[in-house]
This record gives sequence, structure tokens and C-alpha cells, in this order.
Amino acid sequence: MSAQIDPKMLEALICPETHGPLSYDADAQELISKKARLAFPIRHGIPILLVDEARTLD
Repeated sequence: MSAQIDPKMLEALICPETHGPLSYDADAQELISKKARLAFPIRHGIPILLVDEARTLD
């Protein structure tokens, strides 16, 4: 079972690379930066906003 992200917290989070908005992918448990083309993992309900930990999007 995946942890839910608080919508208020999501509004406050920004991409560490572009300082742009992030979208929440509940199925993949990732925060997506479309501008940076990166997917940041969410582990145990905690967003990991480190570029080194992000997955590059195709």
C-alpha cells in the first residue's frame, strides 16, 4: 500500500533543478518535473528531491 502525499505539501514543493512545478504520479510514487524531464522518487511517503536520485524521463 502506497502512502498518500498531502496536497498542501505538493503545492509547496518545486523541482530542485528548474524551480518549476512538480506533478504527482500516484501509481509510480514519483514527483514529475516536465521541464527538467526528471522523476523524483517518493519513498515511505517522503519525496526525495535530489537530482542524483531522480530518474530521467524519455
